[in-house]
Amino acid sequence: MTQAPSKQCDILIVGSGAAGMTLALSVAENAKVILISKSVLNEGSTYYAQGGIAAVFDENDSIEAHVNDTLKAGAGLCDKQTVEFTATSAKDSLEWLIRRGVSFDKMDNQSNKYHLTREGGHSHRRILHAADATGKEVQLTLAQKVRNHPNIEVAERCNAIDLITSRKLGRAGNRVLGAYIWNRDTEQVETVAAKFVTLATGGASNVYQYTSNPDIASGDGIAMAWRAGCEVANLEFNQFHPTCLYHEQARNFLLTEALRGEGAVLKRPDGSRFMPDFDEREELAPRDVVARAIDFEMKRLGADCVYLDISHKSPDFIKKHFPTIYERCLGLGLDITRDAIPVVPAAHYTCGGVVTNLQGETRVKGLYAIGEVAYTGLHGANRMASNSLLECLVFARATAQSILPQLEQVAIASDLPAWDESQVSDSDEEVVIAHNWHELRLFMWDYVGIVRSDKRLQRALRRVEMLQQEIHEYYANFRVSNNLLELRNLVQVAELIIRCAMQRKESRGLHYNIDYPDLADDAQPSRLKPD
Repeated sequence: MTQAPSKQCDILIVGSGAAGMTLALSVAENAKVILISKSVLNEGSTYYAQGGIAAVFDENDSIEAHVNDTLKAGAGLCDKQTVEFTATSAKDSLEWLIRRGVSFDKMDNQSNKYHLTREGGHSHRRILHAADATGKEVQLTLAQKVRNHPNIEVAERCNAIDLITSRKLGRAGNRVLGAYIWNRDTEQVETVAAKFVTLATGGASNVYQYTSNPDIASGDGIAMAWRAGCEVANLEFNQFHPTCLYHEQARNFLLTEALRGEGAVLKRPDGSRFMPDFDEREELAPRDVVARAIDFEMKRLGADCVYLDISHKSPDFIKKHFPTIYERCLGLGLDITRDAIPVVPAAHYTCGGVVTNLQGETRVKGLYAIGEVAYTGLHGANRMASNSLLECLVFARATAQSILPQLEQVAIASDLPAWDESQVSDSDEEVVIAHNWHELRLFMWDYVGIVRSDKRLQRALRRVEMLQQEIHEYYANFRVSNNLLELRNLVQVAELIIRCAMQRKESRGLHYNIDYPDLADDAQPSRLKPD
């Protein structure tokens, strides 16, 4: 592997989902942008988001109601100022998307009113959607704009290895200066110098054995930010989506909450409903409540799964509103107009992350974090449905407004050191990475999953510390690979998740510890700072 030539830009954006592309398009008229995509541009969590984006478009709804619903779903740990900022900015952000060509479903062909659906935790219909493939519509529309913009360079199939900071180079202060980027096609490590760097890398749900996320969701941004000196918070709150398809040929296929919003019910294997036994909101209770109820019933009954049933609705209704799910299930031998769908909970969304302010700024100068990688205080102890893509849009646009006025005040560092691989060799033991990857995801699922205990967390910490030693030695001696970089980051994020969970001596939202089943009176966000 040879050293690639270095590159320079005004703004380096690591991540190509809704957050990264919204930022790129918001600054590109005034800045040279390099956008790093770990896979191809259309891959990532945004593309697979089914449900929609929350915003107040109905005259019977209100920003105050959106705020209150979000605060309630967050179980007392949301930052109210952040929630108000997000809900107030929601409609403008959706209209920005619409102006760029994103097409949301209307009530009918003659109407200018959008079809609004309702999901768990919402008191009103306020979810704009494109059938059941909203993320795909957003991703493909923005990707076309990004590819066609002359000021945006897209680097596909590239992994960010680490951030370059003045502190790491022994210089004064702690400002981000760029990043090392590994191009998987050329097998070269590029040094990219930038005035500003924004992490838009998504979450870390691949730290768990079962997840709805694509394979690239490996906590890269969280781990890189931590190594650069950023603070993280609330990483114990990993949302487990209640309804992931249980099928050996479709491990990661999510069944949108909008199914339950439109009347689908959860049933035991014998056909009886169980959500009325757990919560008065039944299937529309927040995700943590529904996921724990499913987990409880599966363990109580020794069942491999439970069932989600919308077959009581008309076939035309189902095919119109959920065409993606209908076709995918039909291809697996399930006709959802007649059959109940087997489902299990799966790790879905990282509610904590890199601590930022309302402009996306971290504690490292020049470094921003937006979208799922960031902790803004919006989600608290549980994310309300369809606030995730909204957060990407709102904070990407806020970050653009923060960066643009500073561009002329910052110089690009032209003397960054090249990537040094003079002391490493090619690995002859890739099987070690595969075994460590499997071990990590399995013990995180068993010990730091939907239900936890102090003993389980202590066991998980011991195992993760052992893995870290092995992986550090491996990283120091062998050339980088995709699996090695992802495993290194996942193990780091796993440690942070465990340490955040050990701080919380209560059960709240997505964090349930059987040793502390009650709510604490003075709960605060968990926070970790690097040494």
